[in-house]
Amino acid sequence: MAVHVVKAGENLWGIAELYGVSMQTLINVNGLTTTSLVPGLALYIPDNLLPIRTYRIKKGDQLRLLSKTFNTELSYILSLNPNINPNQLSIGQIIHIPSPNKLEITTLGFIFPSSITTITPILQSLAGQLTYLAIVAYSFTEKGLAFNQMDDTAIIELCHQLKISPLLMIRNFLNDQFSADLAGDVLGNPTYRQNLVTSIVNLTRNKGFSGVSIDIEFIPPARRNDFITFLSSLKNALGNLLLHVNVHAKIADLPTNRIVGAYDYAKIGKIADFMAVMTIDYGYPGGPPDPISPIGWVEQVIKYAISQMHPAKLQIGMSLYGYDKTVSNNQTRALSVQASQNQAITTGTTIQFDNTAYSPWYRYWRNTAEHIVWFEDIRSYIAKYRLMDLYQIAGTTYWQVSLPAPQNWEFVKRNIKVIKR
Repeated sequence: MAVHVVKAGENLWGIAELYGVSMQTLINVNGLTTTSLVPGLALYIPDNLLPIRTYRIKKGDQLRLLSKTFNTELSYILSLNPNINPNQLSIGQIIHIPSPNKLEITTLGFIFPSSITTITPILQSLAGQLTYLAIVAYSFTEKGLAFNQMDDTAIIELCHQLKISPLLMIRNFLNDQFSADLAGDVLGNPTYRQNLVTSIVNLTRNKGFSGVSIDIEFIPPARRNDFITFLSSLKNALGNLLLHVNVHAKIADLPTNRIVGAYDYAKIGKIADFMAVMTIDYGYPGGPPDPISPIGWVEQVIKYAISQMHPAKLQIGMSLYGYDKTVSNNQTRALSVQASQNQAITTGTTIQFDNTAYSPWYRYWRNTAEHIVWFEDIRSYIAKYRLMDLYQIAGTTYWQVSLPAPQNWEFVKRNIKVIKR
């Protein structure tokens, strides 16, 4: 695996020659729409080298034994970690191990229903990289009756054909936004809460879903225990069908906070098959220009979450988008990571890289308005997969898979084993 960061004066032909790959391969893998480049652009260079695993040294570890565990050569480990003393390993030390034993994770992609002719090529190309597909098409009434907002029958059938497990994703969506009142009123009423359980299970079974992905946001903190009661009842009613629960990210329990207060990670982690923490939108729409998913914050969230629950049930969220913000008023435009990258190229803007956030960004002007764009690229994606390996968590979710992110998918295809259900 190689990542090449473009320097001033470099061109695509020269980079292709340097690595012995074709220009067309670089264009396809990196989602380029032109042969033009800008300084700071990170190019993913596919190769046949062994995937790199990330490992934290534990008591009793020896490199010789680790080489056997990871089915690799001791010399490979030493060459990749020149600063370690093989005879004096430190507990907690992080090393990188070239290994044919790929990182194994579960992945979940979110998608909004649209024309099946549009969705088919997307899912066909990603079938090997997705365990689950959560279809974002369900909400519920003020009496807790779940309903379908968009037809998803053809997508469910396609998922089964492609061996992707489809999930019914339900949100407290009202008038095109999350409604705290809707969530609170239904969860706080035993009859309506049971209506929601029953109607979700009926839809899930009747439509052929493999399970449910819950995305109830801005739950009033006073409904914290009611949410747990709802999840417990839902899991019991689902039986062997999957229960996946999405929660906002936090690094400590804040029971009265209006955004994260209702999420009891420990209790959710016991009930759900998977809990996915939304480690995205640190830099949120309408807020100041900030990284979407800074690596230090993501790691803090993981550390807190696994202090409350088993890491084998934890997923973290990854964004396939960037935010273009007008600096004067924080007006926000969302665009795919591919479009974010290519906008820098078309505007001739140098891409910066924040080593603390471990995220790319750039500044440009449209007329007299200053814009700042934060997005993700192959460097920030690799860093997050290494955290999954380091903390041995279940995997990741992607918001959302209709947004092109070719670098990410090529990396997953070559370096990760996606678990199928």
